[in-house]
Amino acid sequence: MSVLVIAEHDHQSIKPATLHAVSAAQQLNQNVHVLVAGFNCEAAAQHAARIQGVNQVFLADSQSLAHQLAENISAQVLQLARQYTHVLAASTAFSKNVLPRVAAQLDVAQLSDVIHILTQDTFQRPIYAGNVIATVQSLDRIKVLTVRSTHFPIASVVTSSSSPILPVQAVGDFGKSQFVSCKLAVSDNTDLTSARVVVSGGRGVGSAENFELLNRLASKLNAAVGASRAAVDAGFAPNDWQIGQTGKVVAPDLYFAFGISGAIQHLAGMSNSKVIVAVNKDPEAPIFAVADYGLVADLFEVIPELESKL
Repeated sequence: MSVLVIAEHDHQSIKPATLHAVSAAQQLNQNVHVLVAGFNCEAAAQHAARIQGVNQVFLADSQSLAHQLAENISAQVLQLARQYTHVLAASTAFSKNVLPRVAAQLDVAQLSDVIHILTQDTFQRPIYAGNVIATVQSLDRIKVLTVRSTHFPIASVVTSSSSPILPVQAVGDFGKSQFVSCKLAVSDNTDLTSARVVVSGGRGVGSAENFELLNRLASKLNAAVGASRAAVDAGFAPNDWQIGQTGKVVAPDLYFAFGISGAIQHLAGMSNSKVIVAVNKDPEAPIFAVADYGLVADLFEVIPELESKL
């Protein structure tokens, strides 16, 4: 049997999170298939076919899949899912919208946020905001799971050869939901989930204007800018910058935490960073417990000094 990976894409190329999901799939079975569902998305299918480790790509191309509504995409997945032992995707907003519907239709339990694959039916996933790692065994015939991309290597994309692309019949529009509009936040910053360096700020930054300090530092470091939930809730930073249990999960090579106390919910989203540097005026701040380097100081003095050295 094979493993089916649900690709996340923009109709032109495969998103990086899916490349991590392919690596996870290879740990389950060497026969990995990828489903690309969308409209005028042959370029994305060709991109998927060049991912190292992918043996076959299914292409569902239809106007009904143009906006990738969860009802239609999940129905498309169900057309193929029963042929596989595992159906998986990266743990993103896209998959969290689609795969629970697939699992419910298959009458199986979904395994979410898998961080380690022990055997074909046994997995590890974090619970209680990452404070406990649960080992879960599934006896379902088909395992439906999402994987945290930060815990699996990124699959290579080759240029010289590609896997076969097999067109499949696309589902029609179920009419249960309707696409109204899409507003994309345009930013010059590096993508948060794929950045090697992240500069993040918390409530201690004080205001949206003060976040410009972090933006300037991030520009010099070619880094992404992140924020704690407290900073987002206070209006200092946009929602898509939020890191933590209810935000994005990142694991960069270097993570700067400025004015972040280190609540459990935030640590769940960044504690796997390779090197963590924390700057906080409070010597008792919990962030220092996970930091590789901690500096008890005023961030408004530290950042300009750091900038002057770069």
